[in-house]
Amino acid sequence: MAAHASGLLLTLAGLTLHGAAQAQDEARTFPEKSVRWVIPFPAGGATDVVARMVAQKLTDQWGQPVVVENRAGATGAIGSQYVAAAAPDGYTLLMGTASTHAVAPAVNANLPYKNLADFTPITLVATFPNLLVVHPSLPVHSVADLIALLKAHPDRYNFASTGTGGSVHMASELFKLKTSTRMTHVPYKGSSEALADLLSGRVQVEFDNMTTVWPLAQKGRLRALGVTSLKRTPLAPDLPAIAETVPDFDAPSWVGIFAPARTPAAIVQKIAASVSQVMQQPDVIRKLHELGATPVTDSPAAFAAFVEHDTERWRDVAAKAGIRLE
Repeated sequence: MAAHASGLLLTLAGLTLHGAAQAQDEARTFPEKSVRWVIPFPAGGATDVVARMVAQKLTDQWGQPVVVENRAGATGAIGSQYVAAAAPDGYTLLMGTASTHAVAPAVNANLPYKNLADFTPITLVATFPNLLVVHPSLPVHSVADLIALLKAHPDRYNFASTGTGGSVHMASELFKLKTSTRMTHVPYKGSSEALADLLSGRVQVEFDNMTTVWPLAQKGRLRALGVTSLKRTPLAPDLPAIAETVPDFDAPSWVGIFAPARTPAAIVQKIAASVSQVMQQPDVIRKLHELGATPVTDSPAAFAAFVEHDTERWRDVAAKAGIRLE
């Protein structure tokens, strides 16, 4: 019996070593065919722009096409669910965001995917400051002015969002909590619809991605009050951070790469290393800075910890603001 058990253990050990060796061989030759990179939002947005730039660099590096595929809908849930169900072989990746992998899981218990259990985080790619903008008719020229106005007239003014429970909505809720102010939330199905009503004055306040609203502020069609990162952005160094008025206010957007759960660690590490090389290229850094973004790469373990922490942070905000999607 002992000899049989010993033989079984040796067999299992041999299978384990064989599996590990096979995984290493697959990583060495990865990719041997085209890689599909799913963007869970429409083409043209900041997430899509960054992904396409990085995809081209990876195509050049790997000698295999990295094909960007937009699978938009349900605030990113459709594309995210698609990747979660894909084969865990590294050939289907997701460009996840703060919305899909931190904010939405914090406010919606019924998402068709689990932001950590169903994915293998690979690396953070970039962070974006969101921008607080108001319609020019609003008699405010600073964050302090806006706070004073909102406190003087609770619930009189409306703020737009690109969808209930999205990252820019939660940035607004964090602002309200930290400043003890009140505004009425008007959710839209996307940034274009929200911006249309903000530009017309139907709503007066919005947090949105800087790449979307900063050009409009530069033309005077909107008034920019501050960025949501802790520090000012090189794209607009004269524009203050909201944290300069509201201590510790921090609500940036981010994008990062995920693979389906159970993707071999050796392949995950290879993708992370390749992306790290891309993000250090001077032309990539320059283009990201032009978008107002900061390139940030890290290890798969560090990215997993980052996502978990960010989810808990927004879960706390959602609980205090009474936001819960069912």
